[in-house]
Amino acid sequence: MKDLKEKLFRNQKNGWFGNKEEIFEFSKEYINFLNVCKTERETVNFVKTFFSKHSKQELIFVNRNKNVALVRLGKENGMRLIASHIDSPRIDLKQNPIFEDSNLCLFHTHYYGGIKKYQWLNIPLSLHGIIVKSDLEIIEFNLGENEDDPVFVIPDLLPHLSKKVIDEKVVKEAFDADKLNLIVGSIPFSKEEKDQIKLNILKILSENYGISEEDFISAEITLTPAFKAKDAGFDRSLIAGYGQDDRICAYTSLKAFFDSKKAPQTQVVLMIDKEEIGSEGNTSAQSSFLFEIAIEILKAKKIEPTFENIISFFKTSECLSADVNGAVNPMYKEVHEKDNASYINNGVVLTKFTGHGGKYMANDANAEFVGKIRKIFNDNNAVWQTGELGKVDEGGGGTIAKYIANHNIETIDCGPALISMHSPYEISSKADLYETYKAYKAFLSY
Repeated sequence: MKDLKEKLFRNQKNGWFGNKEEIFEFSKEYINFLNVCKTERETVNFVKTFFSKHSKQELIFVNRNKNVALVRLGKENGMRLIASHIDSPRIDLKQNPIFEDSNLCLFHTHYYGGIKKYQWLNIPLSLHGIIVKSDLEIIEFNLGENEDDPVFVIPDLLPHLSKKVIDEKVVKEAFDADKLNLIVGSIPFSKEEKDQIKLNILKILSENYGISEEDFISAEITLTPAFKAKDAGFDRSLIAGYGQDDRICAYTSLKAFFDSKKAPQTQVVLMIDKEEIGSEGNTSAQSSFLFEIAIEILKAKKIEPTFENIISFFKTSECLSADVNGAVNPMYKEVHEKDNASYINNGVVLTKFTGHGGKYMANDANAEFVGKIRKIFNDNNAVWQTGELGKVDEGGGGTIAKYIANHNIETIDCGPALISMHSPYEISSKADLYETYKAYKAFLSY
């Protein structure tokens, strides 16, 4: 019976029974990456710098400073593509943000992506982004990360006055998006009655950055948690940090790309924007950027980029849609179906389909391709698991997989599982981080 079980039952492995020293060493640079890259623009800049230090004959393509693709040419048709997204749920400033109320100066905001609004109240926030002035000079903005920087706060209502909110309102109604206003100052410029605190804040911004109120109209300023990514747990086996959905996949694919050997097919690592709001716009997975990459690859291989050749290139390509899954939270196990859930420490997750309900809005990977990926991971001793995003009809979510697959590219979602996904402080396993890197490297190299 024991022999039969070993032969027929699936043996789920734990990633910590590998090389612990390599796992811990690999995680150090990743934690630094999380602390440096809190927006898509910062991530692209990091990749460009990393590329300049490590590139030999590889190619790099950048789209509007929010997308980046790394390419290593191969002789055969098609590509092995790992595609992640580098935007994360956050809060943005509105175009006319600054106002004064109740002896405070505040900024109006608009949340981006699927957040739980209450998680962003009364935590230290930093400001990241760019401001484009009327003369088109670009001012980069990063305030709140350094030890001596001020931080910013969206204030919550004190519990003493929250009876109606707690007793009478559901969560959706209790936390009003129009009340997610950021406190930015309180000193008046003079004793005049109106907008003196606002004037003082604008004076500080003018002196420090040379900007006026109108400059915010052509700005992209983002609020991100000001706390640092750190080891978590007595054994330091976990990583707590903002933006791990989906920068954990971006980082592991970047490392895998430069650590993998040249393969018969062209190897591509792609990082894109706007996944968290449905992949719309000219920096998203639905933009023409993937076509542009295909055209440039064909031209570099001395192949005319006709429509027919581009279609042939896509048809012979394969993609890991590098995105995370939701690990089982032991306090909320009821939202998962345990036999088809993903767990911390069990390696990278193969997610055959996402979507919601009856697989709506999902890419459902073909069985032949799933089998191929299984073999690649098994042959290279990459610890992996499979999982769905919760019980059927419990909720669900989507990735960029369906947009990649629409080009007739074989595609499957593949990334580690996180606890507290979309929160300001997501939790990942260092073992899963390392196994994801191994899996991506194996895919690029086979």
